[in-house]
Amino acid sequence: MAAEQARAVTSEQKQLVVFRLAEELYGVDIHQVREIIRVPDITRVPRTPEFIEGVINLRGSVIPVLDLRKRFGMAPGAADADRRIVVVEMGEQTLGVIVDAVSEVLRLDSDRIEPPSPYIVSVDTQYITGIARLDDRLVILLDLNRVLHARERDELERLEERVADVDG
Repeated sequence: MAAEQARAVTSEQKQLVVFRLAEELYGVDIHQVREIIRVPDITRVPRTPEFIEGVINLRGSVIPVLDLRKRFGMAPGAADADRRIVVVEMGEQTLGVIVDAVSEVLRLDSDRIEPPSPYIVSVDTQYITGIARLDDRLVILLDLNRVLHARERDELERLEERVADVDG
């Protein structure tokens, strides 16, 4: 029993926010997630990349919102009641990402995570840190820091500044 407890302590656990895009489940590190909100009205901003839906005002802060389906080259999703914006921190930047639905917060032992295989997922593996094997499903683990290239993050910062200048 003591050996079992020692093994449990040494086995690293990850805590993930799990969400759905199309028919697949994705997970992101809970430490990057600030909050999860319903999709409010999004203000379109001209001359932004196609996957940027626009900006929202979240308690006085202007936050760019990106559609992960568009970013990953998926078909558009239905604007139904399950859609959410997951507000995440990427370095110094706060960003909203639209997902089809948020399903759970999951604790996962790191030994249940395998390296990504380009043959079993529909998203470019550059965004993926691993695949979590659960009893009856797979969860694709995303590295949100890789979802946007440095040039795109700079563009989003300029977008926030442009919108703030107009509001101010």
